[in-house]
Amino acid sequence: MKNLLKLQELDLEIEKCLEREKEIPKRKTKLEVQIQRLRAELEERHKKLKDLQLEQRTLEKDIEQVQNQIQKYQQQLLSVKKNEEYQALLHEIETLKKQISLKEERIISVMMEIDEAKVSLAEDEKRIQNEIKGIEKEFSVIDEELAKAVRVRKEKEAQRSPQAALVEPDLLAQYERFRSRKKSALGVVPLRGEHCSGCNMAVPPQLVNEVLAGKVRACNHCGRILYSLDKVERNIAPVTGEMRG
Repeated sequence: MKNLLKLQELDLEIEKCLEREKEIPKRKTKLEVQIQRLRAELEERHKKLKDLQLEQRTLEKDIEQVQNQIQKYQQQLLSVKKNEEYQALLHEIETLKKQISLKEERIISVMMEIDEAKVSLAEDEKRIQNEIKGIEKEFSVIDEELAKAVRVRKEKEAQRSPQAALVEPDLLAQYERFRSRKKSALGVVPLRGEHCSGCNMAVPPQLVNEVLAGKVRACNHCGRILYSLDKVERNIAPVTGEMRG
């Protein structure tokens, strides 16, 4: 029984390593999402600057087109003979000049926004790059932690076969059958009074007496192998009904 308990402890340690191998990458996934958000934030800042620069170019092109239209109207003034037509052209020219004035005012405003956006972008780029570098360092720590967990698990797995070989074959087969059904559950548990400490169900008195006498018996409710703590050497840590963390 002592060797079987050692095997179970080894299996629990292997299970713990496997669980860590599942959990560790999840931390990296969260950090990858954080990097994506930072990059999206930076892309948004770049887009804002590009939009302002595009607006400036569009306004400048609009002004050029309006100026060309004004020149055409001014040429027409030279050939107009009726006063009504002449006044109408003057009105159109004046309206176009007001449009130019408004667009020029907007250009000045946009240029100021562009300057501010460039300063803000430079600050954001520095901040975001530093944050990403920090996260990438955390990636390295996580990768090392995962590699260590894998290494420890493989060391434990290498110890399993030699330890299993020390267990009496029929007892080992009974233990393995239970583990094949319930991977993460303890297959060997101590009696707690007249109850199985695995399922907490009452065990028949005859079965209790047989276990106390040192015989290998299984719980008639859950199928776990039962043992008496009094029959186990003190240097073997008692196994509870819960997996150790």
